[in-house]
Amino acid sequence: MAHLGSRRGRALALPAGLALTASLGFLPSGAASAAELSDAPAASVAATNGPKLSYVVNVEGGRWTAASVKKAIAAAGGEVVISYDQIGVIVVHSQNPEFAKTVRQARGVASVGSTRTAPLSVQSDDAVDEGAQSLSAAEAKAAAATATDEQDPLEPLQWDLPAIKADKAHQKTLGSKRVTVGVIDTGVDDTHPDLAPNFDAKASANCVSGKPDTTAGSWRPNPGESDHGTHVAGTIAAAKNGVGITGVAPGVKVSGIKVSTPDGFFYTEAVVCGFVWAAEHGVDITNNSYYTDPWMFACKNDEDQKALIEAVTRATRYAERKGTVNVAAAGNSKFDLAADSIVDNSSPNDTTPGDRVIDPKECLDYPAMLPGVVTVSATGAKDLKASYSNYGLGVIDIAAPGGDRTEYQTPDAPAVNGRILSTTVNGGYNYKAGTSMASPHAAGVLALIKSTHPYASPAALKALLYAQADDRACTNPYDIEGDGKIDAVCEGGKNKNGFYGAGLIDALDAVRW
Repeated sequence: MAHLGSRRGRALALPAGLALTASLGFLPSGAASAAELSDAPAASVAATNGPKLSYVVNVEGGRWTAASVKKAIAAAGGEVVISYDQIGVIVVHSQNPEFAKTVRQARGVASVGSTRTAPLSVQSDDAVDEGAQSLSAAEAKAAAATATDEQDPLEPLQWDLPAIKADKAHQKTLGSKRVTVGVIDTGVDDTHPDLAPNFDAKASANCVSGKPDTTAGSWRPNPGESDHGTHVAGTIAAAKNGVGITGVAPGVKVSGIKVSTPDGFFYTEAVVCGFVWAAEHGVDITNNSYYTDPWMFACKNDEDQKALIEAVTRATRYAERKGTVNVAAAGNSKFDLAADSIVDNSSPNDTTPGDRVIDPKECLDYPAMLPGVVTVSATGAKDLKASYSNYGLGVIDIAAPGGDRTEYQTPDAPAVNGRILSTTVNGGYNYKAGTSMASPHAAGVLALIKSTHPYASPAALKALLYAQADDRACTNPYDIEGDGKIDAVCEGGKNKNGFYGAGLIDALDAVRW
């Protein structure tokens, strides 16, 4: 089968990471007094002969503890990049090969982990290929000829909008300008004519280093970098302005929070920065169409990986406490995420991956299945689970259009492509498919719900999202390729199952309830 998305799969346009269910308890514990703390034992001169790596240090307790831990970090040869004292996470660079081992011995330290296996100075020279399909001039002309007065010129090609009744929802409301959806991704090209009217620069930043950079335009993808985040942003909030396409919530604001390195890696320190930034800058919903590198599955029984999960868990919980709903793509590996074991042969993906069998109850894709995060599977133009989409009873929360191969799920005319049409860089439009494309549909519907219920809490918004979804019974037998072989088995009932969770999102109910 041809790949429909990123070859590497870090940004979750086909193929990509996984979504696993888990329940973690990684909130900082109660504060200890300064008198109870001591620095970690350290050599008089810390070694500096190792590769320069990035670490997250998770602190127990409050600011007094963090101050003591920072002394231990310095003694172990670490340089603090930024300290997120509000969640007890410190981002550090060090060339001491024993840094993590040493600092783990300091009082007040919950966990320490290297966020990568490749040195900070190393970058891949591979281009990121998102597997996009171009929009032809003939398709665009034909679409414009069939568009009604109420439609933007390319809207007839967007089969995904009527699939979730967004076209009917728009007759009632386009959403509120007071609602902002943050796209935590590869960057957003806010100069695009379909995005510029709704772009929220004040809620945008570049978080790639782990420390927010608010320089104007820093949130944009540089030339040659992925258009993934720009495509996601268009699905959420492309303006209904007589130009191009229409977003699910074309009246809300969208911001760009760039967390991907130039070669497409989403590291923990950047993801933590993204969630904290969103939490503190009025972002109501975040969309997360990626898994955090370099581990497709981060395992709680590994000292480094455990710390990475803990840091992002703290960040997502902080965002939710501040009023933000976090939405994430389930992944494109066709995995049953409720299985007893899964083979991960792609980790660590920034150096040399190897085969390992993981237990999805212990080894997690994050942020997709951290506590409280909405996990979204993908459907195609025939409302069936997309061929690539991960699934799993108790794992998938809800389903949304992510597109599929046209030959598997052919849309009704005038649409001609089974993938999702959205914005790309330099003012253009293209098609992509993946759970990366499903997640922003759910984020857009949440933005409409937030517009309708402006004072609703994150818990209430999620409850409304699930309650308003259209029930989808299991699709069994599921032979999406039509070759006589069963491609997946759906478990569960009509109201909750492994393919569609609580069902297919419903934009119309989002604005009339």
